Amino acid sequence: MKQHTEIPYWITIAHLPRWKTERINRLIISIVHDNKISLETFFNLDTKKWKDNFELSEKEIYQLTEAKKDLPNNSFLAEDILSQGFEIIPINSPEYSKILKHNLKTRYSPPVLYVKGNKQIMHENSIAIVGSRKADDISLTFTNNVAQEATKQYKVVVSGFAKGVDKQALDSSLKYKGQSIIVLPQGILTFKSGIKKYYKQIAEGDVLVVSTFHPKATWSVGLAMARNPIIYGFAKEIYVAQSENKGGTWSGVSDGLKKGRKIFIRLPENNEKNANAQLISKGAIPVNLKGEIIIEEAKKVIEKQKQFNRKTEDIEEKILVTLSYGIFSSKEIIKKTNIDWTTRKVTGFLKSHKDIETINKKPLHFKKRTNSIIQRSMFAE
Repeated sequence: MKQHTEIPYWITIAHLPRWKTERINRLIISIVHDNKISLETFFNLDTKKWKDNFELSEKEIYQLTEAKKDLPNNSFLAEDILSQGFEIIPINSPEYSKILKHNLKTRYSPPVLYVKGNKQIMHENSIAIVGSRKADDISLTFTNNVAQEATKQYKVVVSGFAKGVDKQALDSSLKYKGQSIIVLPQGILTFKSGIKKYYKQIAEGDVLVVSTFHPKATWSVGLAMARNPIIYGFAKEIYVAQSENKGGTWSGVSDGLKKGRKIFIRLPENNEKNANAQLISKGAIPVNLKGEIIIEEAKKVIEKQKQFNRKTEDIEEKILVTLSYGIFSSKEIIKKTNIDWTTRKVTGFLKSHKDIETINKKPLHFKKRTNSIIQRSMFAE
């Protein structure tokens, strides 16, 4: 960033408590683009000008006034960031990743990027390889193959630095002399051990470390989930090694498909128990172990998945119909319906169903909620 004096103001506005990313970005656009002033000038305006010139509500003005009190602390933080060789790239900088801004738009693009390493990497052709933390060996082999091919084509591999697929993607990229972006689920100042481990690759220009969170933020599940869209955002292509039917990979791929992203997913073997086939049926493009597109082979898998879905729906309907006649435990339901589900699976299904009430006695019993029974009765009439 050219003007170091602006850094404390960017830190302050980027991490406004209870402000959504889109609202922050729109305020930045209003300040820098529409009114053509610096953030420093904006923060030195009085509240009347904030209200008149930037259409801020009383609540927003109060929040900005409170945030302004952090400027002295953020000045010290800015010095700390710079002294350790990190940089901050604001969303209006030409150094900011164009592919990230294209994929995430104003609504989700991080207002600032905290980085260390070769910034040019953000502007190269890139792929993300994502998947489960507890990935099977076949998924790790797939990850290695795709990363190897990516390096041959001079594509940057984007990694979330989690166990399993993410870590394999990073390690394979570096093994084959490629380049990689590490997208952190924490603040960049809390990644000291990682910086030390990859110092050589960072210094040689093969690794760029990126964080979008407050520099001092420690790892958390929430930040790990919030980090996932950034991984997808940095990539032009997305490859999925292995996904479960819930969690970060499932959410990220499902969201990407809704947004029209082209997502490639490994076609699962017949005996695999994962959600890859479900995501293929949702529109992900099937690929083989080398990452090559295979459509014909996938048709059988998709049909098999549809049959499985129909069977699951039939079983769920049987369970719900049974509960229309009384209060039962999972074990009693299995006996009455003769289904091949475990008691744990039946219990999980019923506890998550909005029309089912759980009765806390041992063992757990379940019943249809009263309003659901009334609605069924009215419908029958």
